[in-house]
Amino acid sequence: MLQSMVPYFILGIGLIIAFRFISEISFFTGIVGRFFGVVAPFFAGGIIAYILNLPCGGIQRLLLKINNGFIKKRSRPLSVLILLIIVIILLVFILNLIIPAIYSSILLFINEFQNYAQTFSTWIDAINDWDLPEFFPDINEDALINVAQDFVQNFNLEGAAASLITGLGGAFMSVFRTIITIIASIYFLLEKDRLRSFIGRMIKAVTSTRTNEIIVKYASKLNFNFHRYIYTQTIDGIILGSIMIVVLLLFGSPFALVLGIILGVVNYIPYFGSIFGTALAVLVVAFTQGIPTAAVAAVVMFTIQQLDGNVIQPKLMGGSFSLSPLLIIISVTIGGFYAGVFGMLVAIPIVAIFKDLLDDYIAYREKKKLETPDESFGEFMDREI
Repeated sequence: MLQSMVPYFILGIGLIIAFRFISEISFFTGIVGRFFGVVAPFFAGGIIAYILNLPCGGIQRLLLKINNGFIKKRSRPLSVLILLIIVIILLVFILNLIIPAIYSSILLFINEFQNYAQTFSTWIDAINDWDLPEFFPDINEDALINVAQDFVQNFNLEGAAASLITGLGGAFMSVFRTIITIIASIYFLLEKDRLRSFIGRMIKAVTSTRTNEIIVKYASKLNFNFHRYIYTQTIDGIILGSIMIVVLLLFGSPFALVLGIILGVVNYIPYFGSIFGTALAVLVVAFTQGIPTAAVAAVVMFTIQQLDGNVIQPKLMGGSFSLSPLLIIISVTIGGFYAGVFGMLVAIPIVAIFKDLLDDYIAYREKKKLETPDESFGEFMDREI
């Protein structure tokens, strides 16, 4: 009798624990959130190390070709050191190139702000003159100015000071996290072979031989997809950004360099990135050089963007990502919804590996059907005939 009650007792304990867990869900989610907040710099460091491992591996292979025992024995740390020197030189070069351009662009924008404001006012008057239906209310320029004046008059100095202190604390924590991320990425690069060996041994220990072979196969494919994607988007971003800089210079845009760099960076986000960057460039041209110039620039730039998306990118990617445009748009949208910009960046390589898995499974099932046909279905058909 007592033994028969044990399952019910265990079930009751489980229900109590489940109820307590649900009632204190905010406490547990807070713990999980704090944990991920602590490990976030190491996660970011791992991502940076993964990206930098591409050039680091190339440097290491070059060092291994040198007929010197000292260099061969220490090829990994030496390759990391050389890579860090190259990265620092590139950062210094880029910062010296970009920061002055951004600074001059900001000064130009401030100096020309009155003209831009006048352009905006002209646009508002033009829109109000269109006599749109009642469900499109008129844009009242005076109302916008009154809102700005109320904001200035009701500005809370104490609240601003508190926000400034909070912001400085956040900035300090951001700097600290950045330092941790950089240090973690360096150690990940140095310990890559050991980490890879350890993870391989652990997976092999807890899985069967067949499962381990499948994991290794698709992990290698996923790694190849990410490498190909990073390489492709980097080269394509440089090409697209350079072309757009030349185009904007031909249209006489004073913000050509900055807008071209933005276009090259946002190009890492498939489809949406280049469209957003091109639209931003057209909007800036419209403000600074007028709508007629912007209209011509829009036609030229969107034509180049479509040429890049349909010709240049597929040529660079080859057959690595044979995904339909609809599937790419869906995957990028879902990735962005659940993980923001990071989700949009990694969506394509991940979806590509899931597509490979599904294709392999379908091919396996088709092969099994050919080898062992459904006899019961055949008998049913014979009976019907």
